[in-house]
Amino acid sequence: MNQRTAIFPEKRHALYDAHKYSPAVRAGDLLFVAGQVGSREDGSPEPVYEDQVRRAFANLREVLAAAGCTFDDVIDVTSFHTDPANQFEAMMAVREKEIGEAPYPTWTAVGVNWLAGFDFEIKVIARIPSRADIGASR
Repeated sequence: MNQRTAIFPEKRHALYDAHKYSPAVRAGDLLFVAGQVGSREDGSPEPVYEDQVRRAFANLREVLAAAGCTFDDVIDVTSFHTDPANQFEAMMAVREKEIGEAPYPTWTAVGVNWLAGFDFEIKVIARIPSRADIGASR
Protein backbone atom coordinates (compact mmCIF):
# COMPACT_ATOMS: atom_id res chain seq x y z
CA MET A 1 0.00 0.00 0.00
CA ASN A 2 1.39 3.42 -0.93
CA GLN A 3 1.65 5.80 1.95
CA ARG A 4 1.80 9.53 1.91
CA THR A 5 3.78 11.42 4.48
CA ALA A 6 3.22 15.08 5.30
CA ILE A 7 6.36 17.23 5.29
CA PHE A 8 6.56 20.40 7.39
CA PRO A 9 9.47 22.86 7.43
CA GLU A 10 11.09 23.85 10.71
CA LYS A 11 9.67 27.37 10.41
CA ARG A 12 6.03 26.49 10.05
CA HIS A 13 3.89 29.50 9.12
CA ALA A 14 0.33 30.18 10.20
CA LEU A 15 -1.31 29.45 6.84
CA TYR A 16 -0.74 25.68 7.15
CA ASP A 17 -2.81 25.51 10.31
CA ALA A 18 -5.35 28.19 9.39
CA HIS A 19 -6.25 26.50 6.10
CA LYS A 20 -5.60 22.91 7.23
CA TYR A 21 -3.14 21.69 4.60
CA SER A 22 0.28 20.10 4.46
CA PRO A 23 3.01 22.18 2.83
CA ALA A 24 4.22 19.02 1.07
CA VAL A 25 3.39 15.36 0.80
CA ARG A 26 5.91 12.64 0.04
CA ALA A 27 4.64 9.71 -2.03
CA GLY A 28 7.39 7.23 -2.86
CA ASP A 29 10.35 9.21 -4.19
CA LEU A 30 8.18 12.17 -5.25
CA LEU A 31 7.47 15.30 -3.27
CA PHE A 32 4.31 17.26 -4.06
CA VAL A 33 4.68 20.78 -2.66
CA ALA A 34 1.56 22.86 -2.09
CA GLY A 35 1.52 26.37 -3.50
CA GLN A 36 3.89 28.56 -1.54
CA VAL A 37 3.12 32.26 -1.26
CA GLY A 38 5.04 35.26 0.02
CA SER A 39 3.70 34.77 3.51
CA ARG A 40 5.32 35.98 6.67
CA GLU A 41 5.28 33.59 9.62
CA ASP A 42 1.98 35.09 10.83
CA GLY A 43 0.36 34.33 7.44
CA SER A 44 0.25 37.92 6.22
CA PRO A 45 1.53 38.77 2.72
CA GLU A 46 4.67 40.76 2.01
CA PRO A 47 3.30 44.10 0.71
CA VAL A 48 5.92 44.70 -2.04
CA TYR A 49 5.50 42.37 -5.03
CA GLU A 50 9.21 41.51 -5.51
CA ASP A 51 9.59 40.83 -1.78
CA GLN A 52 6.50 38.62 -1.94
CA VAL A 53 8.05 36.58 -4.78
CA ARG A 54 11.38 36.30 -2.91
CA ARG A 55 9.59 35.16 0.24
CA ALA A 56 7.55 32.60 -1.73
CA PHE A 57 10.81 31.13 -3.05
CA ALA A 58 12.30 31.19 0.48
CA ASN A 59 9.23 29.37 1.83
CA LEU A 60 9.57 26.87 -1.01
CA ARG A 61 13.27 26.29 -0.20
CA GLU A 62 12.37 25.60 3.44
CA VAL A 63 9.75 23.01 2.47
CA LEU A 64 12.12 21.36 -0.01
CA ALA A 65 14.90 21.26 2.61
CA ALA A 66 12.57 19.58 5.12
CA ALA A 67 12.32 16.68 2.65
CA GLY A 68 16.06 16.63 1.88
CA CYS A 69 15.64 18.39 -1.46
CA THR A 70 16.87 21.53 -3.19
CA PHE A 71 15.57 23.35 -6.23
CA ASP A 72 17.88 21.08 -8.28
CA ASP A 73 15.49 18.21 -7.45
CA VAL A 74 12.44 20.05 -8.78
CA ILE A 75 11.04 18.57 -11.99
CA ASP A 76 7.82 20.53 -12.49
CA VAL A 77 6.77 24.06 -11.51
CA THR A 78 3.43 25.83 -11.71
CA SER A 79 3.26 29.50 -10.83
CA PHE A 80 0.16 31.62 -10.39
CA HIS A 81 0.06 35.38 -11.08
CA THR A 82 -2.71 37.90 -10.37
CA ASP A 83 -1.48 40.43 -12.96
CA PRO A 84 0.93 38.57 -15.24
CA ALA A 85 1.33 41.32 -17.85
CA ASN A 86 2.58 43.77 -15.23
CA GLN A 87 4.32 41.32 -12.87
CA PHE A 88 6.13 38.94 -15.18
CA GLU A 89 9.33 40.92 -15.68
CA ALA A 90 9.84 41.41 -11.92
CA MET A 91 9.04 37.74 -11.24
CA MET A 92 11.50 36.60 -13.91
CA ALA A 93 14.28 38.70 -12.33
CA VAL A 94 13.74 36.95 -8.99
CA ARG A 95 13.30 33.56 -10.67
CA GLU A 96 16.62 33.95 -12.49
CA LYS A 97 18.44 34.11 -9.14
CA GLU A 98 16.51 31.19 -7.65
CA ILE A 99 16.33 28.32 -10.12
CA GLY A 100 19.98 27.39 -10.63
CA GLU A 101 21.63 25.92 -13.69
CA ALA A 102 20.20 24.01 -16.65
CA PRO A 103 18.61 21.62 -17.15
CA TYR A 104 15.63 23.59 -15.90
CA PRO A 105 12.39 22.07 -14.61
CA THR A 106 9.25 22.31 -16.68
CA TRP A 107 7.33 25.49 -15.85
CA THR A 108 3.73 26.54 -16.40
CA ALA A 109 2.65 30.10 -15.53
CA VAL A 110 -1.05 30.73 -14.99
CA GLY A 111 -2.88 34.06 -14.69
CA VAL A 112 -5.54 34.05 -11.97
CA ASN A 113 -7.82 36.68 -10.47
CA TRP A 114 -7.53 35.68 -6.80
CA LEU A 115 -4.83 34.23 -4.52
CA ALA A 116 -6.31 34.94 -1.07
CA GLY A 117 -4.60 38.32 -0.74
CA PHE A 118 -1.36 37.31 -2.43
CA ASP A 119 -0.10 38.15 -5.93
CA PHE A 120 2.22 35.18 -6.59
CA GLU A 121 2.14 31.49 -5.74
CA ILE A 122 4.52 28.69 -6.72
CA LYS A 123 3.91 24.94 -6.47
CA VAL A 124 6.32 22.19 -7.46
CA ILE A 125 6.86 18.49 -7.82
CA ALA A 126 10.33 17.26 -6.90
CA ARG A 127 12.13 13.94 -6.90
CA ILE A 128 13.51 13.14 -3.47
CA PRO A 129 17.13 12.11 -3.95
CA SER A 130 18.25 8.74 -2.68
CA ARG A 131 21.25 8.59 -0.36
CA ALA A 132 23.35 7.34 -3.31
CA ASP A 133 22.27 10.38 -5.36
CA ILE A 134 23.22 12.74 -2.56
CA GLY A 135 26.72 11.34 -2.24
CA ALA A 136 27.31 11.40 -6.00
CA SER A 137 26.03 14.86 -6.83
CA ARG A 138 26.27 17.07 -3.72
